[in-house]
Amino acid sequence: MAKILVFNNDTDRMETYYRGEAEAMPYNTNGTLKVREFRGSSKSNILWTTKRTMQAWNSQRYVFGSPIPVGFAFKRPYEGGHGNQSQHYAGTAFDVGQTLSSTQRNRLYNSAVNSGIWYYVEPISLTPTWVHFDKRFGKPACSTGGFPQLKRGSLSNYVCIAQDDLNTLGFRTNGLDGIFGAATQNAVKSYQRSAGLVADGIVENIKKNKPQAGLVQMLKVTEKQYSKMEYIVGESKSEVLDSDERLIIL
Repeated sequence: MAKILVFNNDTDRMETYYRGEAEAMPYNTNGTLKVREFRGSSKSNILWTTKRTMQAWNSQRYVFGSPIPVGFAFKRPYEGGHGNQSQHYAGTAFDVGQTLSSTQRNRLYNSAVNSGIWYYVEPISLTPTWVHFDKRFGKPACSTGGFPQLKRGSLSNYVCIAQDDLNTLGFRTNGLDGIFGAATQNAVKSYQRSAGLVADGIVENIKKNKPQAGLVQMLKVTEKQYSKMEYIVGESKSEVLDSDERLIIL
């Protein structure tokens, strides 16, 4: 029996289900995606995904019109096998069609691309023996930044990833539920302190609101380090600011 956490994108709530391996995944229609298929090679007794991902699977299965063999879907971060920000860890990605003929696989790929069901479909030149598609958290799809910023009050399948990573590293979140509460926040701060990081979220906010043009350079310092900073400013004139006028203190 697997415990399945589902982020409901319509209600912005986490839902919990318990299903046997031969049962259909939550929100799956006509039994086209069993728990064992979504689990794949993962040994975890807890899985997570989103309602939107399950609905996308239903639509893809309908458009393709034939069974879709699943090679890989869910994985927990510590189980590895994928990139650091793989959507497989979020429970929103599928690697499928490994046992199909090349003709069938091309038809599956084209149906995934042309239908617009998925937020990202891997170019077939990169996956010649399978088809990868996923329903990551938002458009446009970004292979290097596929995880959203998380903070106190967040709840989603991506919080599950953060909690799983923190617990694996020994920073306890008092459970794995996809809800970024006080315990998860304390675990994050404990990790940041142990890694010598400043727990202020400033860098993430600047990245999120970066200018359309120009360069932003950042140096993070602690309050103690800032108190020891010295400014030495010359009097030469230049089009480039060399005074503290160019310094933004947050």
